[in-house]
Amino acid sequence: MPALEDHPPDLKDWAQTSADSNAYDVHSKREVQHPAALAEALRAVHRTPDTPSDSNSDSGYEATDQPLQSVLLRRKSGSDSYDESAVDTPEILPLENEKSNSEQLHQSLPEFSSAGKEKMTYVVASDDAELRDILRRGIEREREQRSPGRREKLRDMVFTRQFSTFDRQNQDAANSPFHGFYVLFWISMAVLILKMAAENWRHTGNPLGTNEIMKTMFRRDVVVLLFSDGIMCGITGVSWIIQRLVFLQYIDWERTGWILQNIWQTLFIASVIGLTLVRDWPWTHTVYFVLHGLVMLMKQHSYAFYNGHLSSVYKKRQSLLIRLKQLENISPVTSPSSTSPQVSALSTSHLSMPPSADEYHERRQSLSKTRSADQSDIENISRAIEAAEPLDMEQLHVFERLIKWEADALTDELRGKATDPTHYYPNNLSFLNHYEYIVLPTVVYELQYPRSDSINWSYVAEKACATVGVIFVMIMISQAYMYPVVMRTVYMKEMGWTITQRFQEFPWMLSDLIFPFMMEYLLAWYLIWETVLNILAELTYFADRSFYDAWWNSVSWDQYARDWNRPVHNFLLRHVYHSSISSMRVKKHTATLITFFLSACVHELIMWCIFKKLRGYLLFLQMCQLPLVRMSRTKWLRNQKTFGNMIFWIGIFTGPSLLCSLYLIL
Repeated sequence: MPALEDHPPDLKDWAQTSADSNAYDVHSKREVQHPAALAEALRAVHRTPDTPSDSNSDSGYEATDQPLQSVLLRRKSGSDSYDESAVDTPEILPLENEKSNSEQLHQSLPEFSSAGKEKMTYVVASDDAELRDILRRGIEREREQRSPGRREKLRDMVFTRQFSTFDRQNQDAANSPFHGFYVLFWISMAVLILKMAAENWRHTGNPLGTNEIMKTMFRRDVVVLLFSDGIMCGITGVSWIIQRLVFLQYIDWERTGWILQNIWQTLFIASVIGLTLVRDWPWTHTVYFVLHGLVMLMKQHSYAFYNGHLSSVYKKRQSLLIRLKQLENISPVTSPSSTSPQVSALSTSHLSMPPSADEYHERRQSLSKTRSADQSDIENISRAIEAAEPLDMEQLHVFERLIKWEADALTDELRGKATDPTHYYPNNLSFLNHYEYIVLPTVVYELQYPRSDSINWSYVAEKACATVGVIFVMIMISQAYMYPVVMRTVYMKEMGWTITQRFQEFPWMLSDLIFPFMMEYLLAWYLIWETVLNILAELTYFADRSFYDAWWNSVSWDQYARDWNRPVHNFLLRHVYHSSISSMRVKKHTATLITFFLSACVHELIMWCIFKKLRGYLLFLQMCQLPLVRMSRTKWLRNQKTFGNMIFWIGIFTGPSLLCSLYLIL
């Protein structure tokens, strides 16, 4: 596939293919002099360069038969749109004999299409170094986007103002043709609860029945649980202290800071799990405390590693500002200086672009493919300044512009998506900012989030009532349909039944638990992602309520993993998947395997905390989702959405009850 496939066909005015791979045979065919920006040349022929995207597209370049247009690039006086001190940009004029030149050039270029798999080499018809640098950067940018080891940036996460799907403030959901089914579901729940209450009243004289589950929940250590939870949230401030020490340069993040953070995170989660064992809490206390502990763990990790990344950027920016100050004190020599680097050897094409973090990272990625790490322009310039070597006026001018551009791009990185200067790094490293983030309904740290204007207290009361109501419904269903099955397995073990005898009861237990577990699964999801998170969002003015997507329409398990729990998915995407690609230099498939395996291990840890048994059933079933994902992408299942959704729902129906039955039987 040609390496210039993201560029419009008009690039053929400057490029022709050659059989020699990875070589540029530069020569002059027309009056072409020093173009500073390829975008201006493209605009002259009424085309806009494609904007690079972070998505990895598989679409190839499609050959076109549109006629080529020739242009003349000629220097004009003036400055670029960013820096008044920038070099002159070219004036782009159509050639007088445009048609004939276009036809001749078109005939001289061999045709190619995306079908070809061999490497193509482009021969640039210009002796201008800047134009060649622009073309090379475009090629390298395309390779980076398609490379499995492409480094993803921590800034790629986007938060916007939006409501959750079932929220009454969401107009799309309110106007959905399926809204009536949502109402019917809750009417059915109400009828079911009334029926169970009537049965309990008839048999026990109490609408709640024997009510063992609620007694277990409130029998002991409720105050201890709440107090421990408050302490757990409070000690997350250790991560904030580490970041303050990093900023004050007592700790270097890239050397010891990240190690200290990982040691603290290990101690934190070990203490959370250890407390549940020491206090011998019932499963209700354990599930709540461990899950909340994992949330706090993810919050600390995201906070620490994002700010740790910004601390490295800040340190580099400060170093550039020092070099800039030193440069101002250097007096230029009158004769041309032989000090390296020479101006002609520097890449300056990016100076016509406004400095930004995205442009900076793309440029660094491009340069890393063609130069060794110790040969970057900025490092060579810094060494020359630090050594106080003689520099002429042109070198001082270009060095200053390059350092300023780099420093401004790093400043943009430190701003992130924040619009308030109080949230820029390092202003965000405040006690209040840390604990405000701790209570926000997200586990991905950003410098600033979209916020609502006020708190709707009637909405908070509505969601609070829904929370209490859903918990009550879950207790009633568990007491009526699941508690008897659990007690039956306890009776089997107390009576000394063999494994064979217990497995004979396995199919009946499974059938008894399928529908209750399905209801508990749906209600638990609704309780957390629709009621609790929306209450937190309203109380904290958090405007991005996209806590889930339409996971019930999933046709594959990877779609389900993305949609049913958006906060955790965003965390895994940034801090596990992308971090694996960037730091471990693994391919996308390996990064996916690492992400699924880590998620499966955490889920298995939760099952161990509940049952005090390490069996690996959940880990095995969750890892089985990977081959199912691969199957869903085959040509036989790719477009079978109804069949895929059916397979998904069968898994949801049978999975939880199967797991519970296995843990109870064995």
